[in-house]
Amino acid sequence: MTADRPNVLFVVLDTVRKDRLSVYGHDRPTSPTLESFAEEARRYEHAVAPAPWTLPVHASMFTGLYPSEHGATQENPYLEGAPTLAASLSAAGYDTCCYSSNAWITPYTHLTDGFDDQDTFFKAMPGDLLSGPLARGWKFLNDHETVRGLADRIVALGNAVHERLAAGSGEDSKTPAIVDRTIDFVERSDDFFAFINLMDAHLPYHPPQEYVDEFAPGVDSETDVCQNSKAYNIGATTIDDEEWTDIRGLYDAEIRHMDAELSRLFTALQEADKWEDTMVVICADHGEMLGEHDLFGHEFNVYDPLVNVPLLVKHPEMEPGHDETTQVELLDLYHTILDATGVDPIGKSLDDRRSLLSPAYRDVGADATPGVDPGETAFVEYHRPVVELNQLESIAADAGIALDRESRWYSRMRAARRPDAKVISNEHIDDEAYRLDRDPGETENVAGDGDDAVAAVETALAEFETAFSDGWEVTGDADDPLEDMDEETVDRLRDLGYVE
Repeated sequence: MTADRPNVLFVVLDTVRKDRLSVYGHDRPTSPTLESFAEEARRYEHAVAPAPWTLPVHASMFTGLYPSEHGATQENPYLEGAPTLAASLSAAGYDTCCYSSNAWITPYTHLTDGFDDQDTFFKAMPGDLLSGPLARGWKFLNDHETVRGLADRIVALGNAVHERLAAGSGEDSKTPAIVDRTIDFVERSDDFFAFINLMDAHLPYHPPQEYVDEFAPGVDSETDVCQNSKAYNIGATTIDDEEWTDIRGLYDAEIRHMDAELSRLFTALQEADKWEDTMVVICADHGEMLGEHDLFGHEFNVYDPLVNVPLLVKHPEMEPGHDETTQVELLDLYHTILDATGVDPIGKSLDDRRSLLSPAYRDVGADATPGVDPGETAFVEYHRPVVELNQLESIAADAGIALDRESRWYSRMRAARRPDAKVISNEHIDDEAYRLDRDPGETENVAGDGDDAVAAVETALAEFETAFSDGWEVTGDADDPLEDMDEETVDRLRDLGYVE
């Protein structure tokens, strides 16, 4: 270990929105560990996720690419052909690990590629099915519309397992086991890149009882609150103000649980005398809608509660404090970690204009192209929500509700954001624009009002779409994928009941 080759601990607090953290001003003590951590870290007010859900965000953080570049979206739910940060660090001699209970961070999506040691902790299927024949079959299932439903069933099964394991007042939270495994890993390694994703703040909310007692006293998470975001979103159920208070209390309790587990991890690093030599990155991959815009969960929108995420970074070259002006994109973390470790990447080259450690951060050339030259604008993409749509349509059918195909449920979305203004381009509904400096809640749509700041962001989004857009083209084709599958793959899918 040398000063110019630090260890790296990269923590994603899955589904944690910024304004529910006390380190960002929430009036309930949800994150005392992060408050202490912030005394030696840089805390960013304007960090932007490139998408509002797990798969494309992690793919962007691991590759330094936007979703339209790396292609890992719900229309194509696996990362293919883009070498990961972990692969580069492993090739350079780092010990690398990935521990998570998120169903998307698995071998069959290729997000774990490059990690020497990985464990999903919760399995949508037995571990040996997540690689080999099924991993190859996953690509076929998602490339072809005729059998796309088979892949959706895999994810639906994973969701069902997660909901079952997450029930029981937090007894089955995987976070303590993930932290235990991480502590063991970092204590045994002299040069490590440890990545962990903690899922407690993801629906359904069933926090440990000690935190329920503190943040949602008297609330039974099994019976007292709606935990079905899609049923709420389509109007199959309602949530009153009192119930929203209880839901937010449970959500806060989940965050407090994760914060306590981070304290254990940080203490272990300090006791092992590795804290000072470790770069620590903590962020959320996306947030959660808790009633804003009459939405619950993290689908079907790109509003700021989802994409303006918390980010804290500890590194000797970064002055601690609260950065309230610099806009950061999460895909910049790829470049920042490469810069910090001095590793030559296997994949996308290091761009010092995207490294938070570089004096040239966010510099642009005279002929800058948004998204290529970072500049002051961040970009968000939300491709067609295939899995969520299938689940939404099933719930709607059971409730006798007809979904409007010209609605946000069926719409792809893109957004461009600056700290002062934001523009959202929608496929099936009216476009939106907001002056975030005056209207941080995005309540007044000023699209078409001739606002100068909005116009500048609109121009940036148009240039971004020219550079990276797929033009909303439908993916997949109608060919029969089974005729191209190898016999082993077909047999495995047949054993699982996915094909006849």
